[in-house]
Amino acid sequence: MTTFVAVDLGASGGRVILGAADGDGVRATELSRFPNRPVLVPGAGGPRLHWDVLALYAEILDALAEARRRSDDIAGIAIDSWAVDFGLLDQDGALLGNPVHYRDPRTAGVPERVLRQVPAGELYAATGVQVQPFNTVFQLVAAARTAQLGAARRLLLIPDLLGYWLTGEQVAELTNASTTGLLDVRARRWSESVGQRVRDGFGVGVLDLLPPLAEPGTVLGPLRGEVGRAAGGLHAAVVAVGSHDTASAVVAVPATRPDFAYISCGTWSLVGLELDSPVLTEASRAANFTNELGLDGTVRYLRNVMGLWLLQECVRAWQEDGDAVDLAALITEAGRVTPLRRVIDVDDADLLAPGDMPARLARAVARTGAPAPGTRAETVRCILDSLALAYRRAVRQAEGLAGRRVGVVHLVGGGVRNTLLCQLAADAIGLPVVAGPVEGAAMGNLLVQARALGAIDGDLAALRRRVLASAELTRYEPGEGGAGQDRWDEAQRRLWP
Repeated sequence: MTTFVAVDLGASGGRVILGAADGDGVRATELSRFPNRPVLVPGAGGPRLHWDVLALYAEILDALAEARRRSDDIAGIAIDSWAVDFGLLDQDGALLGNPVHYRDPRTAGVPERVLRQVPAGELYAATGVQVQPFNTVFQLVAAARTAQLGAARRLLLIPDLLGYWLTGEQVAELTNASTTGLLDVRARRWSESVGQRVRDGFGVGVLDLLPPLAEPGTVLGPLRGEVGRAAGGLHAAVVAVGSHDTASAVVAVPATRPDFAYISCGTWSLVGLELDSPVLTEASRAANFTNELGLDGTVRYLRNVMGLWLLQECVRAWQEDGDAVDLAALITEAGRVTPLRRVIDVDDADLLAPGDMPARLARAVARTGAPAPGTRAETVRCILDSLALAYRRAVRQAEGLAGRRVGVVHLVGGGVRNTLLCQLAADAIGLPVVAGPVEGAAMGNLLVQARALGAIDGDLAALRRRVLASAELTRYEPGEGGAGQDRWDEAQRRLWP
């Protein structure tokens, strides 16, 4: 059976999946799973938070060798990852240092500077991207006049950088490029007007750095010979899938009706709708919704919500205190905590960077006038209630801004395992939540590869029918978590009057 390797890199960890189209479904086997740890590196301008991209590449090479041991018929390889971050290459194609992590504070104050040069309405009308401090355009301005940027001749987003090392081809896959704040979302090409304004205002020759664009499903070329030989004689094509992990995850939403919303839930939560065209109104910009490109000409109209990062950082802090943390037991205990007693704005800028998350959450609760969490279970309940409330707000705003009624919400990604969060999402939104698949990004990655290389055919709906036939799904009905809509209404008014 023809098989495919999906590399799915998240902000906290990576996994590599070996899969195949199997009858009307898709079969997947995990080859490896590994952490993705940021590294704080001293520097002349102060410490910088970096990704260890070489360690990630080494994990990919190890996984390819394991895939070759398990299968004699590997046709394709593809990589998806988080968005916005990039590596810079010199004129010889060598990497000019490890990519900077989007949680690094170097962009503090930069969006305000850029928006004085490129007014917010003009930037949104061109790119459709919500303002977040780590957008690629802001990172580039933060790097202006550095030696590294001065020596750079090419910018490659993370999955494109890894794909370049595998194939020698330099491209920017479209779904990921659409997150940068540098792409014209209607024309589906780099925005010359934004690039020129950035050059004029900050001396950053953005347009000279950007590579050619590639649609999702583009076959980049064969695996480099030396890479294949190191993997035991592997011969395979490398495919640019929906290389932003959310784009791949949305491919794997097992929707059977058009009136769905999705929550791609992991370290981040991406909450939104699938549309045929972007929403570029002033109301959409003011609500900070983003328009990112998807497979087959679709638009992912969504808001970034902080996600399970809050819980992950709490667990890390508790473990650093020397305590073992049984997260499943803690979530069960959180389910017995009084609902909605403490809710916060999960997108508070104070919660973005690594650090003592329990203390920062306690401060955020204090700012609302509620009593500080007294136990870890109360902290966890605060996080999950607050995430569910943010999902509710995002879905309802998306409905109004896009003029689309939602009848069901699909939740995909690692958050599927958090059954309390899934139930709270259904309660808060007031709609059924269908949870699954867990490995949504990897499954979408596999399906786009298989279609690009001719192993399967069909449109996006056909790909989703394969997910429906293969994935384990759980349906959560609203109202089963103990808090009615009136209580969610009241909690939302407390945060966003």
